[in-house]
Amino acid sequence: MNGLQAYQRVNTQTSIVDADPHKLIQLLYSGAIERINMAKARMQAKDHGGKAQLINKAIEIIGSLRGFLDFEKGGDLAVRLEALYEYMENTLFEASAYNDPAKLDEVLELLRTIKEGWDGIREEVVSQPSQTAG
Repeated sequence: MNGLQAYQRVNTQTSIVDADPHKLIQLLYSGAIERINMAKARMQAKDHGGKAQLINKAIEIIGSLRGFLDFEKGGDLAVRLEALYEYMENTLFEASAYNDPAKLDEVLELLRTIKEGWDGIREEVVSQPSQTAG
C-alpha cells in the first residue's frame, strides 16, 4: 500500500468514526457512487475481475443503506426507498453480467439524485438531536 492509499484509508476510517448517522449515510452514498464510477472505468478497460469486485462492493454499500431504513418512522418513504435500493442492486447485477455501462449510469443517476436530497436536509437533521438515519 502506497502512502496515498494509507492516507485515504485513515481519512476514511476517521470520517466514519466521527460521523453522525446522517453523515454516515452521506459517506455510504459517496462510496457507492465512487465504486460505480471506478467499475465503469474497469469495464471500459476490459478488467472484468476489477469491475466485478467494484460492482459487488457498490451492491454491499446499497445493502447497508437498506439496513438503515426505519420503517416505523419512515413509513411509505422507507418502503419506496427499499424498493429503489433493490432495483439498483438488480440493475448493478445486470450491468456486471452484461458489461452494460448504461445500467451503471442509470444507478449513478439514481444515487446522485437521492444523495442530493439527503445532502439538502443535512442542516435540518443536524439541528434536531436524536434523529434516526434513513
